[in-house]
Amino acid sequence: MLDVRITRRQGAFALDVDLAAGPGVTALFGPSGSGKTSVIDMVAGLSRPDQGRIAVDGRVLFDSRAGVDLAPERRRLGYVFQDARLFPHLSVLANLRFGMDRVPAAERSVAVGDVVDVLGIGHLLDRRPARLSGGEKQRVAIGRALLASPRILLMDEPLAALDMGRKDELLAFIAGMAGRFAMPILYVSHAVDEVLRLADTLVLMEAGRVAASGPVEDILSRADLRHLTGRGEAGAVIRAEVRGHDPGCGITALAFAGGTLLAGPVDLPVGAAVRVRIHARDVALALVPPTDISVRNILEGRVVSVTPAAGHVVDVMLDCGGAVIWSQITALAQSQLKLVPGGRAFALLKAVTVSRSDIADQSRTGRRER
Repeated sequence: MLDVRITRRQGAFALDVDLAAGPGVTALFGPSGSGKTSVIDMVAGLSRPDQGRIAVDGRVLFDSRAGVDLAPERRRLGYVFQDARLFPHLSVLANLRFGMDRVPAAERSVAVGDVVDVLGIGHLLDRRPARLSGGEKQRVAIGRALLASPRILLMDEPLAALDMGRKDELLAFIAGMAGRFAMPILYVSHAVDEVLRLADTLVLMEAGRVAASGPVEDILSRADLRHLTGRGEAGAVIRAEVRGHDPGCGITALAFAGGTLLAGPVDLPVGAAVRVRIHARDVALALVPPTDISVRNILEGRVVSVTPAAGHVVDVMLDCGGAVIWSQITALAQSQLKLVPGGRAFALLKAVTVSRSDIADQSRTGRRER
């Protein structure tokens, strides 16, 4: 468990943060300049808070009142930067062992073979960094951090410099790693797709403060936080389970609290637990269930709230069997439908709008993307 209560003034910018990161992946998310990297740099000991306290599993790393400020190398934390920062004169294996060789054998909790297996880098061990791709370098950097047997792993936008293909590949490795090593991870990101696939807890940063924190589904589904999660990303995030596949039609059925949701093809086995993002802009509303329509998902629900938003848009939250679905409609549509809290409505969603990129594997067996 990581506990952070710190303040720091950096010119005109004031940081005042109180957060806790438990098991699994805690994502620090927010716009550029909100203080995300400053937080993990202070946890790592690379910069110093003006006041406050930082502790990991009860071990105090920094306490301004008690005069405690452990050097970075004494904190036993792993740090993966945006750029890999590998030692160019060392082989991949030597880079991997660099941190591990500085940890007493009795305190090592991660084995080289396990890391090499999870990250798929067995064929790279004799190479130098100059002969690695960007994605391969980041995998080695992650492995090096893991092999230091850290109490917690810090990751500062480790995928930001990679193209989409390499990023997707590494997301799968990180998801598998988080489950296999049962190591708390503090993950800085400004990409919703990374948060959706990796994080258990989401901490939203705004202007040096924690604006909100909690389960990913709850935070990303809050309309009042849209200015931080991204207007284009507005929508609900729900838990579901793969119920079945229809390869002939290219459809996967997902069971959730509100019934069955049909989506595009998903390469996950029946029974797999998933997290699904439903974009608010893709959800239409009706007062009665339509017939003779191509839309495959017609979900009955109760209107929870109707809130005017910027640009003549209205946010409508619908409770479908305990799962909240978020719809954005025009003010004109709202004036004609006259939706009110407590009223009955139907959410309409085309199956093709729920794509593979909106579905994250959350299976407990390693939580590895397949």
